[in-house]
Amino acid sequence: MLKYDNIRRSLSGLADLVLPPRCPVTGEIVDRPGMVSPSAWSALRFVSAPQCRCCGLPFDLLSDAVLPDDQTLCGSCLADSKPYTQARASLVYDDASRALILGFKHGDQTHLTVTFAPWLLVAAQEFIGSADAIVPVPLHWVRLLRRRYNQAALLGHALGRLAEKPCWPDALLRRKNTPTQGHLNARQRHENVKSAFALRPEYAEQIAGKNIILIDDVYTTGATVEECVGVLKRAGAQRVDVLTLARVVRPDTLA
Repeated sequence: MLKYDNIRRSLSGLADLVLPPRCPVTGEIVDRPGMVSPSAWSALRFVSAPQCRCCGLPFDLLSDAVLPDDQTLCGSCLADSKPYTQARASLVYDDASRALILGFKHGDQTHLTVTFAPWLLVAAQEFIGSADAIVPVPLHWVRLLRRRYNQAALLGHALGRLAEKPCWPDALLRRKNTPTQGHLNARQRHENVKSAFALRPEYAEQIAGKNIILIDDVYTTGATVEECVGVLKRAGAQRVDVLTLARVVRPDTLA
């Protein structure tokens, strides 16, 4: 095994000499695959404390007033309880992160999972240890056929390998080919995905009584993940936490 590891490392080093790893944002040469350049790193805004105890909304980007602590709920979570226990994200969805995420989601840049998985692991530190499995938000088969991969499933597998947790990419199915949500406001998004998801019957026993991490690429209004969480909870999941690569900080601007 050591011999083969040495051969693999030698081949990898040779490949880096011919095609050196580059930053996925700026194209600058970096030390190893998955790294981002210093200039790209400085532009990214990672979600950090203080944030809403439930939905993970970062308070420091909302106001210059005295900030609450991590045990505080945001106004949305105070007004309406969420079906999940916690939601966390790695990045704030803005101009800097959008290029990364759209390249990954629509541009076949699937190698970016090497970059994203460690970020997701940090974001999930409050619940990854007690999780039994990772369940990605599914694509409808028509969209999956067109895109050729489910970005949430790729994130789930990458995180699962890093955290040594199983990923069940087919536990949920999307039974409605709903329109894209980019042009919809918050209320319309919730209506759009209503009853759009279901649990595959063969996963009923595996989900019951388990702690599940639901993973997706972007948390906007929470409509999609809340619908999926509802399916998992009705199937008997003990706890469902939501993990996304990025989140929109001001979903109220969509209304």
